[in-house]
Order: sequence, then C-alpha cells, then structure tokens
Amino acid sequence: MLITTAVISWALLLANLLLTAESLQQREYTEPLLPFIHNILLIIFIISVFFYQRINVLKLKKGDFTGYLWNFFLRAAIGAYIALAIYIGFVLSTDFINLKSNLLLHMVYHTFFGLLVVFLGKGLYIWRQLLLYHKNRFLQVAWDWFELLLYGTLLLTLLNFDYTSYIFLPLLALLVFYILFLCTNLKWVAYLNFNKKSRSLVLLGAILLSWYIFKWFFYKFQSHPELAADYTDVGFLLLVMLFVGLYGLAAFLVSLFSLPTSSVFEQKSEDLLNFQRLSQSIQQGQSEQQVYDTVFDSTVKASAASAGWLELDKGREKEISHMLNITEEQIERIRHLLLAYNYDTDHINNNLERNPGFKDLELPWQSIVVLPIKSLKHHFGVLYLLKDIENGFDKETVNVLQTFTNQTTLTIENLRLVAESLQNERYKEELKIASTVQENLIPKTFPSDSWFEISTHAVAAKEVGGDFYDFLQLSESRIAIIIGDVSGKGITAAFHMAQMKGIFHGLMQQDMAPSEFMRQANSALSRCLERTSFITSSLYIIDYRMKGFVFARAGHCHTLYYNAMMEDTFYFQTDGLGLGIIRDQSYKNHIREMFYDYNPGDVMVIYTDGIIEARGAENNNEEYGEDRLRYMLEQCYHLEAEDIKYAIINDLQTFTGPNTIYDDQTLLVIKFKADQQTV
Repeated sequence: MLITTAVISWALLLANLLLTAESLQQREYTEPLLPFIHNILLIIFIISVFFYQRINVLKLKKGDFTGYLWNFFLRAAIGAYIALAIYIGFVLSTDFINLKSNLLLHMVYHTFFGLLVVFLGKGLYIWRQLLLYHKNRFLQVAWDWFELLLYGTLLLTLLNFDYTSYIFLPLLALLVFYILFLCTNLKWVAYLNFNKKSRSLVLLGAILLSWYIFKWFFYKFQSHPELAADYTDVGFLLLVMLFVGLYGLAAFLVSLFSLPTSSVFEQKSEDLLNFQRLSQSIQQGQSEQQVYDTVFDSTVKASAASAGWLELDKGREKEISHMLNITEEQIERIRHLLLAYNYDTDHINNNLERNPGFKDLELPWQSIVVLPIKSLKHHFGVLYLLKDIENGFDKETVNVLQTFTNQTTLTIENLRLVAESLQNERYKEELKIASTVQENLIPKTFPSDSWFEISTHAVAAKEVGGDFYDFLQLSESRIAIIIGDVSGKGITAAFHMAQMKGIFHGLMQQDMAPSEFMRQANSALSRCLERTSFITSSLYIIDYRMKGFVFARAGHCHTLYYNAMMEDTFYFQTDGLGLGIIRDQSYKNHIREMFYDYNPGDVMVIYTDGIIEARGAENNNEEYGEDRLRYMLEQCYHLEAEDIKYAIINDLQTFTGPNTIYDDQTLLVIKFKADQQTV
C-alpha cells in the first residue's frame, strides 16, 4: 500500500512539474501549478517512502550491523551511482548531441529527487536501529521526540513557510544540536571485530560518497535558470540529510580510530573463552591430551609466541607433546643450557643476546619464558615459549600465561580425580572429588601485612558445598577479595565454583572495576550455567594507599561494618542481582558500585546466608539473623580479627546447638590497622 502511494504521488508530482515547466517556458507561470496540491503530494510522497522504509528496516535481523550497512547500500545508497549514470547520459545528450529539452531536465531532476528520498528514508531508519542498540529509557525518549519534531517540520512545507526566516531559524538550529547529540551514540561499533570493522569502513565510505553525490547534484541543479521547482527548500529533507551524513561520518571515524585496538579486545575475549574451556573440561568429558592441546594453543595465541614446545613428565622420562616452529635438536640445546643455569622454576629472559650461553647457540629467538605446570604434589610438565624480539614477554602477558597454567593444573588434577572415582562406588567418590576440588579452590591463607588482618571460617553442610572465597594481589598496595554462594549443593556446585575461580583470576588480571567484573562474569557464566542455577557474589578491592575500598554486590548478603571513628555498626545497603539470573546486556543496570574510606580499627564482616539463616536449637523457625550478628560485632569489635571470628562462631554454635548445620557457612573478618611504616 505504501509503495503504491509513493509511486502514484511521485508520478503526480512529476506531471505537475512538467506542466509547470511547460507553462514557465510559455511565460504563463513562475511557480508550480496548484502549489498547495503540489505541497500535499510532496508530503504524501515523503511520508509514504519513509514509513515504508521504517517497516522494511524493522524486519531486518537485529544485531547484524554489517547486514544493516549492506542493506542500506544495496537498497538505497546505490541510487546515487544510478543518478550519476543518468547525469552523465544527460550531459552527453545536451553537450554532444545538442539535445536541449526542458522536459528532459525536469524528468532527470525529479528522478534524482525520488532516489534521494529513498536514500534518506533508508538512512534515517538504518541509523535508528544502530543508534538505539543497547538503548536506555532516556535515549528512546530522545529519539521519539527527535522523530516527532522532524516530521513536524513538514508543516512548514505544507503551509509554504520559509524555514530560513527569523521565526523558525532558531528552532532549526536547536534541531541541528539535537542531531549532534544523537550522533554520539555509537555503542554498536564496539561489538565489531577487526574484520567486521574493515568491511564496515568500506560500506560506510561508499554510503558517505553516495551522500556527497546527492548533495552535489541538488545544489548544482539549484542554480539552473530553467528549473521550475527547487526541492532544497524542504527543511525536513535538509535536516534528515544532515543527520544521515553526520551519523555516517561519526560511525566511519569511530570505526577507523578504534580499528588498531580491535585485535587487543578480541584477544582478551579469546583468553576468557579459553579459561572457560579449561574450566569445563571435566563436564565435557575431555581427556588430558585435549586439555594440553587447549592450553598450548591458548598460550601461543595469548602471547603471540613465534616458537615453543610443551614438555610432559612421564615418570622418569620427558615427552615433548607439542612443538611450534622449532626442531628437536634446537630444543635439546636450549634445555641443556637451562639445566646448566638451574632454571627449573618460572623463568623469563627478555634479552637472550646478552646471555653468553644463548648467544653461542646462534638461535633466532631473543626472549623466552619457562612456565612449569605443577601443583604441590604433582609435576605435570613445563611450557616453553619463545619470541624473536627483545622484551617480548611483558608482565601482563606473563600473568595471563600463569593463569592458564594454574587453571590447567587444577583441571588436570580434577580430571585425574574423576578418573579415580570411576574405579569405585560412583556417588561416594564424586563427593570425595568435589570435596577435594572445593578444598583446593579455597585459599588456606591470606597475605599478611601491617595494615590489615583477615580471619576466615568455612564449613560445608554436606560433603561439598556451594560457598567460596578467594583473593588476588593486584599490586603491592591493592588486593581483590571475592566471596560467593553457588545455588544448589554437591558436585555441580563444586564445578561451578571452579568456573567462578577461573573467571575471577582471568578477568581480574585486567584489573577491572568490581561492577565491570560482575557484568563480564555474568556474560561468561550465562554460557555455562544451567538455566536453574545462579551465583551470588561480592567483590572488594582494598587499597591501603588510598585508605579505602570499592565493592560491588551481585545478590549476596549485605556487608556488616564497624566504623571506629564514628563508633557505629551498620550494614552497607547496596543494590545487586545474582549472576546468571538475567542473561543479557541489561544485567549491567542491576549492579551498583560503592567506595568507602576506612580508618584504623574499622572491622568488615563478610559472610554467606548460612550464617544469618542458621536455625535455632530451641525454635527451628527462628533464624540467627542480621540483628544478632550486628550485636555480636558491637560487643567484640575491639578484639583481633581471629578473636572476633571465634566470638561470632561460638555464639552461632550456642544458638544452633552443636553439629547442627543446615546450610554452608562462610565467614571472613577483616580488621584494618594503622600502617606501621607510616607510624
């Protein structure tokens, strides 16, 4: 219906234009016949085309950004090149064949106009789809008002008002600033990888060239003395043309300048996926060889190594399982030299040219990193990576590689435990394995320092539980502490704990803010958690140089805090939603971050719901509760962290009775002290 209306109104406009041109040639009229009818037909044509394009664009596949650009180019922008071919034919017919026809001039001009309206309609609604990607309420309202004001300018054309008059010019100027604001919404560009950005740049360049061709045509024809109508005085078209051109230019520039960093973000995403693959190796039934394949390929890609090999321990023998761009003879020479220097642990040398022993080997590499794959009880092998440039392995890269090898160690141990469990009664052995995995996941000790002390308590209700906590030293003065509770119990919860640990160490190598960690962790867990499972968690980053900490809560229990300066005990009331409950980009709207300055003597109590939901021995319906926990901290805040923990746990056991645990119980007590170096 809309396309039929558009064709009929365009044809009637052409007929009116040709009649006007004929009348003008006979000096009978100087403006279009029946100007009011002309304006109505013009508006009907524009609205029909734009509404048709709106409906057509909404049918396109959402999230396919290059698909949007292809559709724009093939269905509309290519019209500029068709117009260029028509113009060349028109020039040749008038200049060389000497065919001068006033009617032909107006037919060409009106054809250009029709192609331009199709181009602008498609462009407006293609840009709308991209602009509103990951929209919020404010952006949706802003676009709706922009579209309403834009169509409102058609009233100027209907009533023959001059849009350049002093009355309407300020309003149009405000619309121009509105357009500039909308052109800053380019979130979709960040989701393009390097190849897609390259293709998008070509398409955006072709679209911008189409825009320029249309602009050039109409301003060139504007000054033609024999032209009976001038469509450049339609304010609606000028505003849409400005928006389409500016948004296309902004998208082109942002894509161009973000192109060099695309490979970095792609590598980070690939590292995270590889962490997940290693974590899920047990659930996917992979063998040790498949795990070694994954870790070797992942570390080579993560470090951009030019050569390397993986050496596995097979009893008293060493077996080379993987090689890259290196021969066995070269491996033996490097291995003997490393043994001579007694490099049997982690080792990095970023300038082999300065080492006389390596220089004598006359090998093409200048940097090497040696990473043992081992646990406290087992030595699985050693990973060697080489680069042909100096300083090839920076600290960040080495941290990522060490995380891979640590996760590999945990995965191999878990695989071997699973293999052992299959030889005995399955259910009991699975519980034993899960208990061992859980014990390995939870750190036995925290780093000790002069400015704070930590005491922990963790008890599972059954053989294995779903509570966990961990830490990561981000720098000399900063430490990240995480606590969480996996929904469910048993071996599944233990496996999800292993996944969470891998994600925590993988993401926090990038030293990101707690809210950003929760967003990316939610995205990662959404791919591997069952639909019925979720994880509550809280992440704290403590900085003793800044004398403060920042944290985010993902549906976990509220943090209990004692402020020594104010002598006040309270709970931090922060918003947050559990990981895996919402599995799309809107999750980031449910996470809030909070910063707090601490003082010497402050105490922070972090716990899981097994503490406050513990049932009383005398009344099974009565819970221990937040109020009693707060009261206990008010009574013992002056003690050391270890004594505060025991005071709370003793009171909890008095309340519940001995050996009565209905849910996993985890408690962390952190007490801040004055830094002895600054005293």
